[in-house]
Amino acid sequence: MACPFENDPVEEGAALLRGELHLRPERVIRPRIDVLAFPEHFLFERYRFTSQSIIYIHNLIRPYISNITNRSHPLTSQQILCVALRFFANGSFLYNVGDAEHLSKATICRAVRKVCLALKRLLPIFIVFPGHKPVRAIKEEFHRIAGFPSVIGCIDGTHIPITAPSHNEADYVNRKSIHSINVQIICDAAHIISNVEAKWPGSVHDARIYRESNLSNRLQRGEFDGLLLGDRGYPCQPRLLTPYPDPEPGPQQNFNRAHCRTRARVEMTIHC
Repeated sequence: MACPFENDPVEEGAALLRGELHLRPERVIRPRIDVLAFPEHFLFERYRFTSQSIIYIHNLIRPYISNITNRSHPLTSQQILCVALRFFANGSFLYNVGDAEHLSKATICRAVRKVCLALKRLLPIFIVFPGHKPVRAIKEEFHRIAGFPSVIGCIDGTHIPITAPSHNEADYVNRKSIHSINVQIICDAAHIISNVEAKWPGSVHDARIYRESNLSNRLQRGEFDGLLLGDRGYPCQPRLLTPYPDPEPGPQQNFNRAHCRTRARVEMTIHC
């Protein structure tokens, strides 16, 4: 005779008993993945960092991202970092990263926020203008590119797409009709970022961001011995050189050629 139960009678009985006693269903905890156990090429493809780099970053920010207690089987600090790195590297939606890491969207959101705030604490230590190297060394590295003298940084802006905010939504629409934040970046010849302005809506022009930045005032006061190179979106100033708009053959074209090759460092930094 066929069994009268479609499912296991023991399981059905347990479910009925839990319902009568108002017990919660048994919680199933998935085993956490040890990310660093994967090969180096796997890590770099998905996280844009090697295992050694992940360990280095983890040692820096661990005090700021570790959970206070072990209640509810939380992620370890290393797992929190790797989740955030995957989100940064992927550039996709939170739930896409959550599906890949077998975690909920809320967990991914908390991990990304923790890591962002921790990295923000370290910003003044690692991002220093004109850089951690001597100014003379920075100028020499730029000079070797195309012979442009006295350069201590290249400047450009990049738009980071965002979800439309609930307040002042129109301010964040850029010239391509996309909601974004306009981020100003300055780098050296080795693609190391030495200055960042990341607080302006997408509708704000690059020239205004530079004009109202603290670095602009410091350059005008002569605090730094050197020049910045920028594109035509910036005003040409004694400390910020831009290309000739209509260069004549000879010195002006040579100037623009050397300027373009040198300034390409910041474009490569943004898009790498």
